[in-house]
Amino acid sequence: MDSSLNSKPEIQSATPPMENNNSVEDSSHNDEAAISSALETVGNGDSSEPPTISSKLLRMLEAATNWRPVLVKMQNSEEVFKEKEGVVSEAPRTKRQIQYPEQTREFDSRLTKTGRRSLSHSISHSSTDSNGSGGSDAENPEDEVSPRDVQQINSKGSRDFCIKSIKLADFGRREIELAEDEMTALMALRKAAQVEKPLAGAKIVGCTHVTAQTAVLFETLVVLGAQCRWAACNIYSTQDEVAAALAEQDFPVFAWKGESEDDFWWCIDRCVNVDGWEPNMILDDGGDMTHWIYKKYPHLFKKVKGIVEESITGIHRLHHLSKAGKLCVPAINVNDSVTKQKFDNLYCCRESILDSLKKTADIMFGGKQVAVCGYGEVGKGCSAALKAMGSVVYVTEIDPICALQACMDGFRLTKLGDVVRQVDMVITCTGNKNVVVREHMDLMKNGCVVCNMGRSNTEIDVSSLRTPELVWKHVRAQVDHIIWPDGRRIVLLARGRVLNLSSSTVPIYVLSITATTQALALIELFNAPEGRYKQDVYLLPKKLDEYVASLHLLTFDAHLTELTDEQAKYMGLNKYGPFKPTYYRY
Repeated sequence: MDSSLNSKPEIQSATPPMENNNSVEDSSHNDEAAISSALETVGNGDSSEPPTISSKLLRMLEAATNWRPVLVKMQNSEEVFKEKEGVVSEAPRTKRQIQYPEQTREFDSRLTKTGRRSLSHSISHSSTDSNGSGGSDAENPEDEVSPRDVQQINSKGSRDFCIKSIKLADFGRREIELAEDEMTALMALRKAAQVEKPLAGAKIVGCTHVTAQTAVLFETLVVLGAQCRWAACNIYSTQDEVAAALAEQDFPVFAWKGESEDDFWWCIDRCVNVDGWEPNMILDDGGDMTHWIYKKYPHLFKKVKGIVEESITGIHRLHHLSKAGKLCVPAINVNDSVTKQKFDNLYCCRESILDSLKKTADIMFGGKQVAVCGYGEVGKGCSAALKAMGSVVYVTEIDPICALQACMDGFRLTKLGDVVRQVDMVITCTGNKNVVVREHMDLMKNGCVVCNMGRSNTEIDVSSLRTPELVWKHVRAQVDHIIWPDGRRIVLLARGRVLNLSSSTVPIYVLSITATTQALALIELFNAPEGRYKQDVYLLPKKLDEYVASLHLLTFDAHLTELTDEQAKYMGLNKYGPFKPTYYRY
């Protein structure tokens, strides 16, 4: 047995509340008791099956790479999970997080405000610019017609999709092929799975960004044997040409850049409400697909075998369900896996924040005063990038540990209200709600740029700006000026949604790390023996996290040092990993 896994007691599950559903206006709230009762009838099961990572997954991993040490002996007694008296032990559950009350994207209230089709017109002017670059607002008259009102058919005769234009398919296919060249690890898994098909029988419904990089993931899941249907998790981030390329290959995708709120939920419903097809796995980014199925199709929710979630917002929503006893399926928290948190959240944001601000607001960073709200991995990346460009960076934090890190990294810790009059930019990175509110924006200097790099679109209280005394002026793609009666204006980017994926691009290589992690999490949940995962939120097994990193080391021609038997014994480690306990903080 790996002694490194015995040195700490089992990690307990985390169940911070996510949202106060009692405050939500939803015509379906009278059915809440019935839904809850149905969900709570699902019981937990135990099993005496050997505690191993699925054999299909192991064989696929072995075939995908020549870097073998991490795979050696994974099927013997030195395993990811401990075995106690013949019973499968549970996988490590997510540790308790700080509680964020009412952490929500206003899921239900958005459903009651569906008469906003006009919004699709105001934001779709730029939908032909897949990366949000500047340009005329009315270059393409077809943007005035909603894709929902247009009958489209691909070259194979299929109509099971809804996108901007199928004519963009060739361009999108070239973008996907370019992404494949950078996503070597995921492509290696795809090649290795051609015979094994570890997701054969999986029916995955997804709600993520629809970009060239995620398209490589979608198509990989199909090669692994899965059937998939997809919607976008962000109304601005879809690359229309990529969606067209997927649709041309008979991939049921329902997404276009510039969706209205009504369109957003309609697309999600089209993925789920299909005759003769029922999802048994969910891949989510933000929790919207999970909550839609939970609220509107509770009979389907009970049949789901597992959920993979990659955002802090979605994880909080899952914990809310878990605490209420209504999470009847296991879920893997990809967001807090090391490979996602450190590389996607930190390194990706460190590079993409500058490009996003340049493309939207033409900002000169040197000497600018910037308030970064939140010093988690995203906040750390944004702050480091801006500091390196010569900006004066202030940080706001609620967590004393993160706050101390900010101070030790040379940033001034403050409250937003104390600096909001003087800063040139405010960037939210918390995943929380109402971090920047109307009272803050009333005090901002003329020309202050306000944007969000966190996953949730609730961090900036954009709705408070839609009042008669304020004038909205749409300047160009993802850029709005909000003008006060005295002529002062603030510059709002991407209308408060995640900036880098709405208006720019992110490094393909980093997204390869996240996509590979998501694929392995889906395989692990789908093939896990009954009893390993109960109705709770779990971290990705440490060995799989290490394996994702090892695959990507090959790009750098990097060579790991291998422990000697004596060293492994001295450290109390398995020679082939995992090399850190679950509670270790990188």
